[in-house]
Amino acid sequence: MSNKVENCQCCCSEETDQQKLDMIAEVIEKYKNREGSLIQVLHMAQNIYGYLPLKIQRFIAESMNMPLSEVSGVVTFYSFFSTQPRGKHIIRVCLGTACYVRGGKKIIDRLEQILDIEVGGTTKDRLFTFEVARCIGACGLAPAMMIDDVVYKQVNPDKLDSILNKYRN
Repeated sequence: MSNKVENCQCCCSEETDQQKLDMIAEVIEKYKNREGSLIQVLHMAQNIYGYLPLKIQRFIAESMNMPLSEVSGVVTFYSFFSTQPRGKHIIRVCLGTACYVRGGKKIIDRLEQILDIEVGGTTKDRLFTFEVARCIGACGLAPAMMIDDVVYKQVNPDKLDSILNKYRN
């Protein structure tokens, strides 16, 4: 498998659609005969393509000689996988009990205003995708949110603009 596939982090936007399919085909070739490899293939395909639309799911199913329903079932079961284009940065606001009680809903309301999208949406410029997490394991830091892999603690609505500006540049 080429280093380009191994090192692809997200959306490889400089690649053409056919080049992305070729990279996914390389991944499938490497993993297709390994028991239980579907999740790994889907994960890498999403990193290459950016998301898993039906045409990619169909390509994976055909290439791995499995029913489309099995591939689609895994994609829709795990919240990590997306069938819609996602933003460059993923915002997850925690709505676990501690975060909810300490103002998580206010953070969501303010982010919907700032980003002009609802939970589950992606901004028009595809910079941010906005999600809710049931718990991010930071209860003592509530209310908390994550952007990509960075946890922000004791967030209040007034801090959101300055937090988001770090990702806009």
